[in-house]
Amino acid sequence: MSSTTTTTGAGLEGIIAGESEICFIDGYNGVLSYRGFNIHELADHATFEEVIYLLWKGRLPKAAELQELKQELGQGYGLPAEVVDFLGAVPKSALPMDVLRTAVSMLSLYDPLARDMSPEANAKKAATLMSQTSSIVSTYDRLRNGKEILPGDPKLSFAANFLHALTGKVPDEVMSHTFDVALILHADHELNASTFAARVTAATLSDIYSCVTSAIGALKGPLHGGANEDVIRMLLQVGDADKAVERVHEMLARKVKIPGFGHRVYRTEDPRATHLRAFSEAIGKSTGQENLYLMSKRVEETIKTEKKLNANVDFYSASTYYSLGIPIDLFTPIFAISRMSGWTAHILEQYHNNRLIRPRAEYKGNADGQTWVPLEKR
Repeated sequence: MSSTTTTTGAGLEGIIAGESEICFIDGYNGVLSYRGFNIHELADHATFEEVIYLLWKGRLPKAAELQELKQELGQGYGLPAEVVDFLGAVPKSALPMDVLRTAVSMLSLYDPLARDMSPEANAKKAATLMSQTSSIVSTYDRLRNGKEILPGDPKLSFAANFLHALTGKVPDEVMSHTFDVALILHADHELNASTFAARVTAATLSDIYSCVTSAIGALKGPLHGGANEDVIRMLLQVGDADKAVERVHEMLARKVKIPGFGHRVYRTEDPRATHLRAFSEAIGKSTGQENLYLMSKRVEETIKTEKKLNANVDFYSASTYYSLGIPIDLFTPIFAISRMSGWTAHILEQYHNNRLIRPRAEYKGNADGQTWVPLEKR
């Protein structure tokens, strides 16, 4: 082991890789907080726009500051024509996360501030990225389904605007509030894989578009984003609670991982799942999808009894998103829309107090000093 290496862990598990003032997690007590505000407090009282401001600025906004942020977000929904053309021309077989990754990267080509690394310019780009990421997802879905693109409506909240731009219908208060809180719950989660990828890229002083493109690439991986897609497909395939329990027993017997359960950090219930469970029930009843909640509840009870595992944020977000009318293959891109707030907060923090992130590896290969063998003698 190198003399500069103090400890190692597979996947950096348990390794402190940096300092941050953005997010705190206590996995043993089920605590998640943003800038010192417990996630339950934020889910009960905050709007997503307030959480965006909190993540970026380190404090809750005053009324005028919140209105200014809402106005800035509302003015940023428009996409460059070239990006819209790309979204309409992608192959039908394209994965939405591939489309999102490429489109977000394209945005830098048409942003006059792209190369301006001043704090003011980066803050402006962060706000624009929030709005344009939302527009990319809704615009892509409208185009692939042959529907007219709906422009952003600055009179609506960030959450309501997305649902309107996606579905063509202004959501009612229950749906808007449900999605707003879902965005809050997914906004940040300390040094998860995608956030760490963003910070590594930011540490090279690359531009913010490169940083979030790195993050989207990491989120695309099946070990990070996408578990809620697997959850809803399983529920829709089995169709009722009894069959869902049978499927779980079959999967356990084959030692197949059940999507939406267990977490690398939490040793108790994921605090985000607490809220999504309630929303899954409420929105299911209001949209005629209560069976999805009932199946989810039975599956959760079975896993808890059989494996002592808790539901994570992905499990109940599956039925919640589906009941909101969101296409299944957009579940992970929506994760990215929410997490853009956390990614950009971490990128801005990295820029502010930067040091190149360059860890060491514990070498496990042959020792130094091997003898070269000429090609003709090998």
